[in-house]
Amino acid sequence: MSPMANIDLVAQSIPAGAEPARKIGFVSLGCPKALVDSERIITRLRAEGYELARKHDGADLVIVNTCGFLDSAQAESLQAIATALRDNGKVIVTGCLGAEPEKITSQFPNVLAVTGPQRYEDVLDAVHRAAPPRHYPFVDLVPPEGIKLTPRHYAYLKISEGCNNRCSFCIIPRLRGGLKSRPAGDVLCEAERLVAAGVKELLVISQDTSAYGLDIKYATSRWKQRDVAARFLDLAAALGELGVWVRLHYVYPYPHVDAVVPLMAQGKVLPYLDVPFQHAAPTVLKRMRRPAAQEKTLDRIRAWRGICPDITLRSSFIVGFPGETESDFGFLLDWLEEAGLDRVGCFRYEPVKGAAANDLAEAVPDEVKEERWRRLMQRQQAISARRLRRHVGTRRQVIIDEVGSRAPDAWAKGRTKGDAPEIDGTVHVTSRRPLRIGELATVKIERADAYDLYGTVVGY
Repeated sequence: MSPMANIDLVAQSIPAGAEPARKIGFVSLGCPKALVDSERIITRLRAEGYELARKHDGADLVIVNTCGFLDSAQAESLQAIATALRDNGKVIVTGCLGAEPEKITSQFPNVLAVTGPQRYEDVLDAVHRAAPPRHYPFVDLVPPEGIKLTPRHYAYLKISEGCNNRCSFCIIPRLRGGLKSRPAGDVLCEAERLVAAGVKELLVISQDTSAYGLDIKYATSRWKQRDVAARFLDLAAALGELGVWVRLHYVYPYPHVDAVVPLMAQGKVLPYLDVPFQHAAPTVLKRMRRPAAQEKTLDRIRAWRGICPDITLRSSFIVGFPGETESDFGFLLDWLEEAGLDRVGCFRYEPVKGAAANDLAEAVPDEVKEERWRRLMQRQQAISARRLRRHVGTRRQVIIDEVGSRAPDAWAKGRTKGDAPEIDGTVHVTSRRPLRIGELATVKIERADAYDLYGTVVGY
């Protein structure tokens, strides 16, 4: 059958005089875990015949998936709701801020519905009430991997919801509930579908990835005619069989994490760990109620590098936590120097309403937070520059994220195995021939700065 015949068949399947499909505007805010929630909602909408609108104006309604972790994120979410109401007038709100509906309805009493995070059915019910679907068989087709909001060559793979930790600065457990792990077989089947659709990099995410399976007692489930336990190590090993990059995010430094590092040395998962240390001073960690804070993390970092010298370590830290002294902050700077982390993000502490940390000690003045943030970023910039200079003269596999042309060579931007999308550095690449997005190329690294690498393609 010719392509034109296929088009004719689709056209004939739409009833004569039928109204066009409903159109939904969508705003997705917050972390990659919220992005996965958005993908699931959009997949359900597309399966029911809804289309996504590029603009709020003209859509049948708008869904805003909010973030509620920090006051600044809540403000951004409230602004997005206000904009959607102004431009469209019909708005459904979901996500973390929706777990505290009074914060929304007190300002916007005319929103159609407010639901909390992971309440996919409630979102769909609200859509059905406001804009009933018009479903046409053979037209409303959804690919097996679902609708993705990331580029085709990488995807987030969420393995659990919620969190059992009770860090004093965090209200996520109150917003998203306790740990709820997915069966390993379900996770692996989703990963297979993504790989079959062309995904070359899986970014494993959850609120606490290394706690995976604890709530379901590491139960086994079937995959490829065998039982796989819902355990961090077992899942990582199984994902490593799929032949794509597997990147591990939000990994708390529990002792059992050590067992995954040999998989990195063997090339089964990427030599990359995103570990949210948050601080280093013992007194601050105690007030933060951080899990695994008692571990000798510097010794373990040295052990990880002994097993896998190429491992890239990323982390995030909070400065200006209530009660943080200059001595505490100096301890953190010294720790960073000794740890030599490759990538670091830093946040100024924000007093989130309802967080226990607000009442634990005296608040640090905003000007002190800002000064400490600048000092930490300056220190880490020098550390990162030293770490990146080690790559100069080496050949690295790079996945291409962006391409262009500039005579006489083609140019592209990509990432090494040590760079996650959106949050880490970039490899600026020149090539004798145009590259394709999602392509893997071997690049000779010629120079480095504090954040990025620069090189030329020497193999395809």
